[in-house]
Amino acid sequence: MNFARSLLSRVLQGLALVLAVVVLNFVLVHAAPGDPVETIAGASGGMNPELMAQLRAQYGLDKPLLVQLGVYLGKVFSGDLGYSYFFNTPVLSMIAAHVPATLLLVLSSVLLAFVVGTTLGVLSSRKPNGLLSQFITVLSLVGFAAPVFWMGIMLVILFASVIPILPVSGMRSIDSSSGGFKDVLDVLHHLVLPTLTLSLVYLAQYSRLSRSSMLDVLGSDFIRTARAKGLADRVVMYKHALRNALLPVVTVLGLQFGNVMAGAILVETVFNWPGLGRLAFDSVLRRDYPTILGVLLFSSIVVIVMNILTDVAYRLIDPRIKAS
Repeated sequence: MNFARSLLSRVLQGLALVLAVVVLNFVLVHAAPGDPVETIAGASGGMNPELMAQLRAQYGLDKPLLVQLGVYLGKVFSGDLGYSYFFNTPVLSMIAAHVPATLLLVLSSVLLAFVVGTTLGVLSSRKPNGLLSQFITVLSLVGFAAPVFWMGIMLVILFASVIPILPVSGMRSIDSSSGGFKDVLDVLHHLVLPTLTLSLVYLAQYSRLSRSSMLDVLGSDFIRTARAKGLADRVVMYKHALRNALLPVVTVLGLQFGNVMAGAILVETVFNWPGLGRLAFDSVLRRDYPTILGVLLFSSIVVIVMNILTDVAYRLIDPRIKAS
């Protein structure tokens, strides 16, 4: 009962936060310099003032900002995100077409960073002063210090010219089939470098955090009690210590999901990955307000949902929260 009440409270808070994000994004996007109609006119090779005024009236850009906001909120509540200024296509259908690529990239990066980073942190905590621990620490520092875009460019240079064994652009090969097992392998082949680039920074963070958390937990009284009972070191490490050490890692994973979504914009741009990040980047250059707002709305919903799932995972990991 308490869990259901807490979950309902978090969902209501999430809905209120989504509304606040929608309003803030709308104001900030419209306050940014640039005119969508002038951008369209430039892309089409010029446009007379009468046609430009007609486009502004068609898009509602000639109305006061508060009126535009009210119209947009009414459309959002009805499930209509509008039409793209540049492509004249429903924004919802554009987002739906790009979501699978972004979710594939983001979820695979988060999973890789969490599993590998936590594993490295646990291994380095077994012998904190050993060579393996020092090597993992140095490796995590390098990964933490390297910017995402720089890491992506270095990997492109490495695998495009030095060791040309991995594709460095796109999601599929030109001659790829539209379905089947070969198509899946082709997508996974193209996914390697973007996933590696996006996950390295967070892998380093998770390894450092899990290492320090494991060291704290291993010094706790209940760990000494478990060892005094004669439990095997493997049972103490992975059944008792790891479960408690995962709590801060899970917290950071949920909080940083928004950063991963933001990093996906850079990675998708570098590797020409056809996801929401690439769509958002192109929409910003074209001053395509409805598409920008739609992508930001979807990203905020994903981040809020991930934070709610983090709370649920907390209850599954920590029995003290489950009992409260």
